[in-house]
Amino acid sequence: MAKKGNVLLKIEGLRIEAYADEKWFEIVHGVDMTLHRGEVMGLIGESGAGKSTIGLAAMGFARDGCRISGGSVEFDGLELTTTSETDRRRLRGSRIAYVAQSAAASFNPAHKLIDQHTEAPVHYRIRKRMESQEDAMDLYERLRLPNPREIGFRYPHQVSGGQLQRAMTAMAMSCRPDLIIFDEPTTALDVTTQIEVLAAIRDIVDQFNTAAIYITHDLAVVAQMADVIKVLLKGDEVEEADTKSMLENPQEDYTKSLWAVRSFRREQKPRPEESAAPVVEVKNVDASYGPVKVLEDVSFDVHAGMTVAVVGESGSGKSTAARCITGLLPPTSGRVLFQGEELPASYLKRSKDQLRQAQMIYQMADTALNPKVRIGEIIGRPAEFYGGLKGTDLKNRIDELLDMIELDPSKFYARYPPELSGGQKQRVGIARALAAEPTFIICDEVTSALDQLVAEGILKLLDRLQRDLDLAYMFITHDLATVRSIADEVVVMKQGKVVEQGPKDVMFKPPHHPYTDLLLSSVPEMDPEWLSTLLEERGVDNVGEAAST
Repeated sequence: MAKKGNVLLKIEGLRIEAYADEKWFEIVHGVDMTLHRGEVMGLIGESGAGKSTIGLAAMGFARDGCRISGGSVEFDGLELTTTSETDRRRLRGSRIAYVAQSAAASFNPAHKLIDQHTEAPVHYRIRKRMESQEDAMDLYERLRLPNPREIGFRYPHQVSGGQLQRAMTAMAMSCRPDLIIFDEPTTALDVTTQIEVLAAIRDIVDQFNTAAIYITHDLAVVAQMADVIKVLLKGDEVEEADTKSMLENPQEDYTKSLWAVRSFRREQKPRPEESAAPVVEVKNVDASYGPVKVLEDVSFDVHAGMTVAVVGESGSGKSTAARCITGLLPPTSGRVLFQGEELPASYLKRSKDQLRQAQMIYQMADTALNPKVRIGEIIGRPAEFYGGLKGTDLKNRIDELLDMIELDPSKFYARYPPELSGGQKQRVGIARALAAEPTFIICDEVTSALDQLVAEGILKLLDRLQRDLDLAYMFITHDLATVRSIADEVVVMKQGKVVEQGPKDVMFKPPHHPYTDLLLSSVPEMDPEWLSTLLEERGVDNVGEAAST
């Protein structure tokens, strides 16, 4: 395959160590990488493979508790492992940018988006503040953010997760860097928004001849973005090839196993009898954030042992409906019933048992887990609070939960969240919810941060728990492959309203509601030409137009 430009980044024999249990141990074992200007390299592999660690090392950076212990990282002729930290910092944000997996954990909640966007170009004297603000608005528009001339003046908590991720992508592009490390940039995005963001990223890379490292566990996404794919496993390089060759003819067994994931399809349960009482009933619920109405006449039921998947684009009201059920956001009208009994609108007025029965697993594990509290204590708190467990009984219960989520208690009990990968942190969130022994669990994008191999294991675990404990699930997701795997019923939401709902086998067969059809047609496929073909079918001549029309 013809290279797009001269060599920009050359990594040879990269070794990285992490500190745990009072000793250093190696987590990246002699990885090589060569990246040309204008070229996109996809890094894939399961959680803990070293993808993000290697991506950060490309900036000459190692996160807390890690160190680059060997090898060379040369960026545009400058050796980053030996140059001063001052020189490395001059590169970061200006010539090398990083788009983190969790935008919610990366933005400063005390400052408006546009103020954070303009900081780097002003600091590096690339643009004056007003010029940088105009550029921010242009990038917001290219990334299909709503009200692009106004959204930057909001605080991070005032926009949805998908909107925040796009704002972070715009911020990374603010200095027009030579290299951008994209660390799962579309993880939090619904499929329709993902199309727009992928198209905009491709356009920026092509237009400015920017090189990129694209870290992801979504093979269909990396197929659209990467010129070259490198597969990693536990800090080792498995194989590397151009995207077309890698998709058509992977050489190694591990790579072939990645290509074969998502085989899990849980058998759909028969619909409950009409006389059967739901565990949770949402009846004609309206909700608002201040003067802004965000839910309108939302109704659906969740029965024992059943999974209701709630899907829709970013900002459609999926998570807001969950907040109403849990009492975190009292509805302005309508009712929420649990086992036939109306729940108080606010969680502050609910009994301890009512609180225990409904638990929530949050989308952003980075912000849901206290970084200064050990994993054992995080999982143990609800077991102690709701179950009254103490001492040996509590420790045994924590160990049991860690085993259930496939984390070794002897290794993870005493660790802190920053010492875990994104997938490991999300599994801790799952264990914390299970610790209360609930009847109903709201799963808010619980597999979005997990690689596909681990996600499949989590879906199987949730399915087994549901069968064993007769649990009811509300499964919020933008991943329609997950819906096909685990759902019994599907609720489709758009702009705060339910536009369609019914059994999964009916919902995935035409005819569909036009919005449901849009969601289904936006699911990426393992074909490098899929995105370009889709844009052409939708009447978009180029990827830049996809992000601006």
